[in-house]
Amino acid sequence: MTPFSVLFAGLIPSGGGEWVLILLVLLLLFGGTKLPALARGLGQSMKEFKKAAKDDEPATPAAKDEAKKPDSSDSSTTHGPN
Repeated sequence: MTPFSVLFAGLIPSGGGEWVLILLVLLLLFGGTKLPALARGLGQSMKEFKKAAKDDEPATPAAKDEAKKPDSSDSSTTHGPN
């Protein structure tokens, strides 16, 4: 076993009974009306995080080259007093 799995072995519920207990506690804490909104917000947050992680990395080496190229639109600027 890796140190990570040893450290978190008892913290992650693995059976169906544990999940039912967790859902009942959440239902008691937040109520039936707020629980769907919380789940929806969690789902949207996960989707945005995955999208940001995916967009953060260039997909191809060509994309890396384009990101490193200097912008040629600045050639119209003048240097010095006018």
